[in-house]
Amino acid sequence: MADQHENAYAAAGVSIEAADRAIDLMKGWVDKARRPEMIGGLGGFAGLFDATALTRYEQPLLATSTDGVGTKVAVAQAMDVHDTIGFDLVGMVVDDLVVCGAEPLFMTDYIATGRVVPERIAAIVKGIAEACVVAGCALIGGETAEHPGLLEPDEYDVAGATTGVVEASKLLGPGRVRPGDVVVAMESSGLHSNGYSLVRHVLLGDTADGGAQWALDRHVDDFGRSLGEELLEPTRIYAKACLDVAARTRVHAMSHVTGGGLAANLERVMPVELSARIDRSTWTPQPVFDVVRRVGEVSQPDLEATLNCGVGMVALTGADEVNATIEVLAGHGVRAWVAGEVRADDVNGGRVLMEGQHPGW
Repeated sequence: MADQHENAYAAAGVSIEAADRAIDLMKGWVDKARRPEMIGGLGGFAGLFDATALTRYEQPLLATSTDGVGTKVAVAQAMDVHDTIGFDLVGMVVDDLVVCGAEPLFMTDYIATGRVVPERIAAIVKGIAEACVVAGCALIGGETAEHPGLLEPDEYDVAGATTGVVEASKLLGPGRVRPGDVVVAMESSGLHSNGYSLVRHVLLGDTADGGAQWALDRHVDDFGRSLGEELLEPTRIYAKACLDVAARTRVHAMSHVTGGGLAANLERVMPVELSARIDRSTWTPQPVFDVVRRVGEVSQPDLEATLNCGVGMVALTGADEVNATIEVLAGHGVRAWVAGEVRADDVNGGRVLMEGQHPGW
């Protein structure tokens, strides 16, 4: 009778055998993304984390974040490259925690696909696990769901959630920001994982719909590699670098530049009585941003409201801490620079104003 049920499930498009094979293939990668507080391994109904680790805090605040990768997965599927998308997923969720000073503790993932191809699922999980190692958190659990009829056989989507902790007295945010604070910008690795609907429309879209209809294997001189390789550049993960900044300097606030762009995300940590001014002339965005702008004839306000334009994370700190902040970040391989300042402002309070122009734009 059991075989009959399994055969019926397979006839409906779901393969239990393929799911089991995927689990076998991913076990080694998940084992690499462990922390000492993690209890048990794959196969349980819930991931377990020893909370006695929190006893060293006087007033521990738990922080949580969830997100997905968005339409960047369409590029991964078209390229048949699946072991980098995990960095985009982890970066999106973990670095949202870091901005308040929280250390990411553990993460869970969810993969929905039209058909479980064990090697593909294992590649996705490999990327997630490797990214968790970079972020310093444990991959404590996950789920792979086969959705035949809802998704095409080679389609998939990924999402994840993470939990972290911060000492209440060390919580970063708008309440610490002061007039005269300096905006320290941290370089992105490229597009990260936002605005791909715009990028795909401009560069990959049909010419009849206003797109350039470029092929993913097209070599682009501005990039020094193929279009597909540029579009799949993994999201930079700032977690360890930013936590080090929080530990070694008196940083006041941070902002993760994701959907909405630099100004909109920085405004999320601006007090209503202050404004920040960002000087575009302090950096040149990577070529991909200029290519999207020129090829798609995208206005700069639209571009800046959609893409990170070269800045993936921002720190607000006192002027006396700027050099130390930049040095700490450099020690983690993150290029950073002074991009602006915070001022008292009765007219534009709470806003971020973009001024000047990028060199060469």
